[in-house]
Amino acid sequence: VQLQASGGGLVQPGGSLRLSCAASGFTLDNAAIGWFRQAPGKEREFVAAVNWNGDSTGYTDSVKGRFTISRDSAKNTVSLTMNSLKPEDTAIYYCASHLGSYYYVNPHEYEYWGQGTLVTVSS
Repeated sequence: VQLQASGGGLVQPGGSLRLSCAASGFTLDNAAIGWFRQAPGKEREFVAAVNWNGDSTGYTDSVKGRFTISRDSAKNTVSLTMNSLKPEDTAIYYCASHLGSYYYVNPHEYEYWGQGTLVTVSS
């Protein structure tokens, strides 16, 4: 079982990025998927998550209205579309899977993690 996060990069404030989480070895439809981030000197924090069938999503307050998490079952991926990016969004972003129906905000509930992708928001 492997997860791979991709799509990070350098973007100016107000810009957009789309992160993708791809899986090998299992079907993402069987799991809840979460996105977390870790900025330098800070703890890993919950960003967004989606339950197993996509009908329930959750976001941390600081990204509500700017970030959208979505599933693409055909591609076996989960994406995080990030708009109106701010410098405080700068972090390494990780995707993680929980082999159950419902998502959690606690990172310890997730069994598998991708390697992370760096997002830098700077002018």
